[in-house]
Amino acid sequence: QVQLVESGGGLVQPGGSLRLSCAASGGIFSITTMAWYRQAPGKQRELVARITVVDSTNYADSVKGRFTISRDNAKNTVYLQMNSLKPEDTAVYYCYADILTYDSSHYVGFWGQGTQLTVSS
Repeated sequence: QVQLVESGGGLVQPGGSLRLSCAASGGIFSITTMAWYRQAPGKQRELVARITVVDSTNYADSVKGRFTISRDNAKNTVYLQMNSLKPEDTAVYYCYADILTYDSSHYVGFWGQGTQLTVSS
């Protein structure tokens, strides 16, 4: 069973920094795209950042220059370094990965359970 486990959320003051991690496990043969999404109360889930297997990245305009996505393929882990945090960054952050398992013939998208980030003084 594939699992994506996020960690690193919490409460941080405006202007602060935090790093999220998401580790994938469970019968994984290969992972292509990994990404972070977020969902604020009353809003739709939105893409924050995405990284391909060759480290090509793209970001939501609202986080460009403040957030950095990276990955460690040996650990099947994706990170999100968040700097200069703003109250509007408050949301539940979800990781996502396109995964090929040993018992499948095609890639399937998997989600983590989400981790809460609250930016407040």
